[in-house]
Amino acid sequence: MTEHIWMMSDKPDDDGDPSLLVQTRPKTKRPPLYKVLLLNDDYTPMEFVVHVLERFFGMTHAEAFEIMLTVHKKGVAVVGVFSHEIAETKVGQVMDFARRHQHPLQCTMEREE
Repeated sequence: MTEHIWMMSDKPDDDGDPSLLVQTRPKTKRPPLYKVLLLNDDYTPMEFVVHVLERFFGMTHAEAFEIMLTVHKKGVAVVGVFSHEIAETKVGQVMDFARRHQHPLQCTMEREE
């Protein structure tokens, strides 16, 4: 009976190739965020603004009341920071809701710097 001895090649196979072990990922830039702003007007009731903040931005009554006061006193307040798509959706929801209830409440978005 003849014995065969198989020698492993000095050349590394695919599993041992060091170029496959190190992967570099390109640095991905985070998408820009957008601030959603509520603007003050002289006609929209304060209670309605509080309701909008609770309903569309998930705030507690106390949080919503504080933001509403900021809008009232300063004329504008940031009510959230979101991706472009979410900010756009929130603005649309608030504007539609205000129009359906015949209030001139304005909601806008701007890119966060």
